[in-house]
Amino acid sequence: MRNYLQSQVFLTGLAVFAMFFGAGNLVYPILVGMKSGSHNLLGMCSFILTAVILPVIGLVAMLMFDGNYKQFFGRLGKWSGEIAILICMLIIGPVIAIPRITILSHTMLAPFIPEMSNLVFALLFFTLTYLCVFRENKIVGLLGKVFSPAKLVALAIIIIWGIWTATSYVPTDLTNWQIFKASILTGYGTLDLLGAIFFSAIVINLLKIDNSDRKVAMRDLVKVGLKAGLIGAGLLTIVYFGLSYLSAFHSHGLVGVDPDVLFRELSFKVLGFYGAAVIGVVVMMGSLSTAIALTAVLAEYLQHDILRNKISFAKSAVLVLLACVPLSIYGFDMVMALTGGPIVYIGYPMLIALTFANIAYKWFGFKPVKVPVLLTGIITLLSYLA
Repeated sequence: MRNYLQSQVFLTGLAVFAMFFGAGNLVYPILVGMKSGSHNLLGMCSFILTAVILPVIGLVAMLMFDGNYKQFFGRLGKWSGEIAILICMLIIGPVIAIPRITILSHTMLAPFIPEMSNLVFALLFFTLTYLCVFRENKIVGLLGKVFSPAKLVALAIIIIWGIWTATSYVPTDLTNWQIFKASILTGYGTLDLLGAIFFSAIVINLLKIDNSDRKVAMRDLVKVGLKAGLIGAGLLTIVYFGLSYLSAFHSHGLVGVDPDVLFRELSFKVLGFYGAAVIGVVVMMGSLSTAIALTAVLAEYLQHDILRNKISFAKSAVLVLLACVPLSIYGFDMVMALTGGPIVYIGYPMLIALTFANIAYKWFGFKPVKVPVLLTGIITLLSYLA
C-alpha cells in the first residue's frame, strides 16, 4: 500500500503544477523579467514570496484541515464562512479566474485563428474543458500524465533556447527597492493562494476517490497531498525563473506591448516561425489544465452545497461553464479591472489573515480569528480608499 501511495506522489505533483500554471501565469514572471533586467534574481525572489511561498502556506493550512475548506472557512462562523466561500467561488469561477484564462488564451492564439470571435472561442474552449472534467475521478491522471508533460516540454524548449541565445539584459532604471516592491505585488496578482486552498481540497477528495477500494488513512492521503504540493510548487518555481530570465534577455523592444500578448511576442522573437507550435501547446495545455481544476472545484461546490445533490456532477459542470461565458467574451480589460478592484485588494488580504490565523490555531491553539481578519479588512479598505 505504501508503495502504491508513493507512486501517486509524483503524478499528483504534476497535476498540482498543471492546476496552478495556466495561461494567466505566463504573464506575471515575464513582467518581472522586463522590469528587473540585470536585477532579475532580486525581482524573482520577491515574486516567489507571493506567487509560490504564499500558496504553499495555503496548501499546508488546508492539509491541516484534511482538505475540508468548509471547516477552514467555518472558523469565521457559520454564515460568515458560507459567504466567504461563495465570494471565493465567484472569484475563481465566473467573475475573474476562468474568464481571465479564456480571454488570455484567445488573445495569445488570435493570430492563428483570426476569424474566430470571443464567443465562438469561449464556447469551444468550455466544450473541451467539459469533456476533460465530466469524469471526475480521471482528473488527476489527465492533468499529471498529459497536460503537465506537454506544457513542461514546450516551456523547456523556449526557455533553454532563449537563455542559450541570450546576449544582453533589457535596461532598467528601477532601484532595488522598486523592483522588490513591484515584484511582490506582481506575485500577489496571481491570486494563487485561492487556488492553493481549493485545489488542495480537490486533490485530497480525488485521492479519496482513487483509493476508495483500499483502506488508506486520511493521514497518509494528506502526506501524499503535501509531497505532491511541494513537487508542484518546485516545478512552478523553476518555470517562473526560466520565463523571467527569458524576458529579461529577450524583451528588448517589447515595452508598451499589452501584457496578454507578451508571451506570444517573446516566442516569435526567440523561436521565429516555430514559436507558433510552442505557443499553441503551452497556451492550450496551460489554459485547459487550470480551467479543468477550477471547474471541478466549482461543480462540486454547486452540486453539493448549493443544489444539495439534486443534479449530477456532470450537469453541475455544465452550469458552471455556462455562467463563465458572459465575462469571457467582453475582453481582457474588463476582467483585469475586476482583478484590480476591491474584491482582490480587500478580500485577498483578509484571506491571507485567515490562513495564518488557522495555521496558528492548529499549531499553537491560537483561537482568535474574526478579529485579525476584520482588522485586516478595515486596514486594507482604508488603504484602498486613500
